[in-house]
Amino acid sequence: MIFKMKEVGFYTDLPYGRLDVSGNEEAGFRPYQLMAASVAVCSGGILRTILEKKRLHIDDIQIKTEVGRNPEKVNRIETIHLHFIIAGRGLEESQIQKALELVGKNCSMAQSVKDSIEIKETFELVNRE
Repeated sequence: MIFKMKEVGFYTDLPYGRLDVSGNEEAGFRPYQLMAASVAVCSGGILRTILEKKRLHIDDIQIKTEVGRNPEKVNRIETIHLHFIIAGRGLEESQIQKALELVGKNCSMAQSVKDSIEIKETFELVNRE
């Protein structure tokens, strides 16, 4: 990737489109948002794959993401809480819990930051009959 300077922040052109990054939310995605999004979406993709391999019927997964930053240490990210809202049919908490235990071990983004950012994963089920 090549990032090019713009008036406020930087941008890069990727096969899917242009990515604008800036410390100013009005000029692009903030770097901490991209970091949290990387961990969340990587984890969500791994969870989805695991659940599909277990042949569980999943209609939807939403991921509420909360980021804890430390203003005393240059606002670094210290925690990311991923709360998965999983909708499907015939889902049991024990099945989801077992799958979630594999997510952090198999998500490359979570593994990349595991020694510097605490990642907490929780879930809730929406069973549809």
